[in-house]
Amino acid sequence: MSDRQKTHAAAAALDYIEDGMTIGLGSGSTAEIFVRLLAERVQDGLSIKGVPTSEQTADLARELGVPLVDVDHVDHIAVTVDGADEVDGRFQLIKGGGGRHLREKIIAQASDLMVVIVDEGKLVDTLGKFPLPVEVDTFGFSIAAKQIFDGLRSAGVKQPDVHLRRKGDGLAPFITDGGNYILDCACEAIPDARAVDQALKAIPGVVEHGLFINLARVVIVGEDNQARVMEL
Repeated sequence: MSDRQKTHAAAAALDYIEDGMTIGLGSGSTAEIFVRLLAERVQDGLSIKGVPTSEQTADLARELGVPLVDVDHVDHIAVTVDGADEVDGRFQLIKGGGGRHLREKIIAQASDLMVVIVDEGKLVDTLGKFPLPVEVDTFGFSIAAKQIFDGLRSAGVKQPDVHLRRKGDGLAPFITDGGNYILDCACEAIPDARAVDQALKAIPGVVEHGLFINLARVVIVGEDNQARVMEL
């Protein structure tokens, strides 16, 4: 059922794509469906250029024949289409379950419009049930972890639990595309996302975090038989 909802959301996002656009291509399972649907449009003659937010997305786009352009050769991104791990009623997001939130945020920030595509299960009243990823430099990451814990507490998170993300084998640390570590912060609830954003930004060693605030302008929610489009 979830894949059906994701497909409905991804298909609806195509309505925001026009010929000649440069498009940010998100990462994750729902964004992957979007890339596959976009590739079909390209095969039918749609002319676009994609800016991928991860190596995985880049590989898929190349495999499907979606034209790509290096981010450093881009001066304008019209639309970014990406998924999310959580979305609240103010279109604030938690992203980074796949560990690509740094590049995803860079591309989203540079875009005229960010379109978020999710299934119904990603909608929440309050962010935080999904662990908040914080990307950190590998040097002194344990010092950063303590400061992140303190920062979350000061921003109103009652009992944060900060853990180093590891690879599937559970032994080696997970390494991002940028060569950094990720600290996953189980918060249960984030009462003030802006306060958390400011607290984390002030910590040396924090490269980026998974809170996306004031970036999404369109959220498309895939349902069983259709997609529901919400706009700010």
